[in-house]
Amino acid sequence: MATRKATTVWTGDLHNGGGVVSGETGALGEQKITLPTRVGDANGGTSPEELLAASHSGCLAMNLSATLTNNGTPPEELTVTSDVGFGPKDGGGFKITHANVTISGKVPGLTAEQFESLATTAEQTCPISNAIRGNVPINVEISFEG
Repeated sequence: MATRKATTVWTGDLHNGGGVVSGETGALGEQKITLPTRVGDANGGTSPEELLAASHSGCLAMNLSATLTNNGTPPEELTVTSDVGFGPKDGGGFKITHANVTISGKVPGLTAEQFESLATTAEQTCPISNAIRGNVPINVEISFEG
C-alpha cells in the first residue's frame, strides 16, 4: 500500500504570515497558503479546503471508474467536482461545513438509473468520502449523459 506526504512551511503569525505547501512527489509544485487565501479571494493561492476537495474529487472519480469497469461498463468520461466549505463552528472556532459533490458521466450501455446506482455505490465506498463521512455532511448530485 502507498503512503503520501505533504509538508507546509509557515512563517509569521496567522493574519500576516503565510506558508508554502508541497507534496513529496513534486506534482503539486509549491502552493502559497495564507489566511486570506483560505477565507477570501484565492489570489493564486490555495487552502486546506481546496486540497481536500481535490483529494475527494480525484478519489471518487477513480473509485467510480473502477466500479463501472468492474460492472463491465467502463466509462467514456466522468466529471466529479467536490465543493468543500469552511465556516464558523457553534461554540467558537471553525470547521469544514460540507462537501457538495457533483458527478456526471458518459457511460455507453447504461441507463440513467443504473449509472445513479453505481455512482451512489462508488461514493459510499470512496476512501476519502469515508474518511470525512460522519464528521462532514456529504451532499451528492448525479447526472448522466448517456
